[in-house]
Amino acid sequence: MFKIVKKREMSPNVKLMEIEAPYIARKAQPGQFIIFRIDEQGERIPLTIAGYDRNKGTITIIFQEVGKTTKKLGMMKQGESILDFVGPLGKASELDEYKNKKAVVIGGGLGTAIAYPQAKKLSEIGACVHTIIGFRNKDLIILEKELSDISDKLVVATDDGSNGNKGFVTNKLKELLDAGEKYDLCIAIGPLIMMKLVSEITKGYGIKTIVSMNPVMVDGTGMCGGCRVTVGGETKFACVDGPDFDGHLVDFDEAIQRQQMYKKEEKTSDELHREKCRMLGMEVDNG
Repeated sequence: MFKIVKKREMSPNVKLMEIEAPYIARKAQPGQFIIFRIDEQGERIPLTIAGYDRNKGTITIIFQEVGKTTKKLGMMKQGESILDFVGPLGKASELDEYKNKKAVVIGGGLGTAIAYPQAKKLSEIGACVHTIIGFRNKDLIILEKELSDISDKLVVATDDGSNGNKGFVTNKLKELLDAGEKYDLCIAIGPLIMMKLVSEITKGYGIKTIVSMNPVMVDGTGMCGGCRVTVGGETKFACVDGPDFDGHLVDFDEAIQRQQMYKKEEKTSDELHREKCRMLGMEVDNG
């Protein structure tokens, strides 16, 4: 059992949890993920490691309540325990070669939580880090202070301009590049369409671009094949070959199509969960 030692709400339907997992914390690196299961009847869900504390023996996860399992996790309280918490899985981000170089890290929505440890690692090894994060509105902004502390430049944009800086992360990246900024590396993490558009922009500037692919995963060992992606014309498995891949080689159109495959099942599962909660007299957020 893995104890929830800290819990806080970061924005509507987005929560942060620190989980007591000393063996995972000992080995975790930016870019890796865990797979958890709440109880014996629960499904296996992957979440990227948003942070780790080797001294405290904890792993930080940040998640959005969008389906049955994440909503159920969001209802759990500090002090309660999760049945399974496995990791670290996947390959760690390879960033050491960018010591003393210049990088732009881009996070879209909840992808910001995944981009944060990469930006932090780059800062720690002496890279100059420019960070661009984007959200639908100001109420959804997360990790602004944390990223400000480790970034040489931070741009926070919202689709509706409610924070005073309207635009998409792609627009903000193009503005920086057009203003003469030059980068040795770009890391883009967020919705598939965002990562696709960022990769198209950086390709024209010859900037090495890393994206984090997080498709449906089941076992985390490459055996089920559910997380396959096409990279450079070859089939790769995000759970063992990634989740980091060269953004200029990923077949995003295929990935976007595959992402839609389980929408019906996800909707049915969520509806059954909400009905069960209503029968038990519990409120469930529709987000």
